[in-house]
Amino acid sequence: MSLNKLQKFAAIKTMSHVFQNFSFNHPQLICNEAPVSMRGKWHASFFKNSNPIVLELACGRGEYTVNLARKNPNINYIGIDVKGNRIYTGAQTAIDEDLKNVAFIRTPIEQLHHFIAPDEASEIWITFPDPFPKFPDRKNRLISPRFIDLYRSHFATKSIIYHLKTDNIRLFRYATGVIDGRGYKIHTCLEDIYAIDKKIEDYLRIQTYYERLHQGLGSAIHYMKWEM
Repeated sequence: MSLNKLQKFAAIKTMSHVFQNFSFNHPQLICNEAPVSMRGKWHASFFKNSNPIVLELACGRGEYTVNLARKNPNINYIGIDVKGNRIYTGAQTAIDEDLKNVAFIRTPIEQLHHFIAPDEASEIWITFPDPFPKFPDRKNRLISPRFIDLYRSHFATKSIIYHLKTDNIRLFRYATGVIDGRGYKIHTCLEDIYAIDKKIEDYLRIQTYYERLHQGLGSAIHYMKWEM
């Protein structure tokens, strides 16, 4: 039976691998309806291993988080999104498949540094983020200079790998301009990943709900991998 939004919110409150922050001014993670402190403790307190941690920002339904976890059991994955009803889908799948290398955080991305310590994550995915097409809203793009500077200052003291996947060509070209303009090393830049057929990496073939939707409307899928 399909759950409505309120039922999904209620369900994730009881999930031990879903952590929620309800305050912008006083950020605090809640899990199983109790406050928890996880910053710098994800390896020891949650995953209980020293495997690399990969973040998926704006994870939506968590399809990338879950699919990457399936493919790479020796890597830990944390999906982050502000909408709990979306997170529910991936979180429930992780339970159904007993995926121990998956967690989710419900929080605005701007608050994530309160819950992830520098060098705790070794790689970051940004999958189909909101393109914020209106010019005055460009500062809210997860690939804007504001967010790029936040990632660089809060998530790592050394260079790590980032991935962007989007169907929006304007956002993609904006992103490449931001990254190139700041002098970061771009490893891969593809304006249509499926145009090169079998040459793409297997992890790029993971398709989210939004990717399938946009492909059905005839949109190309764009991908960039960079280091900063």
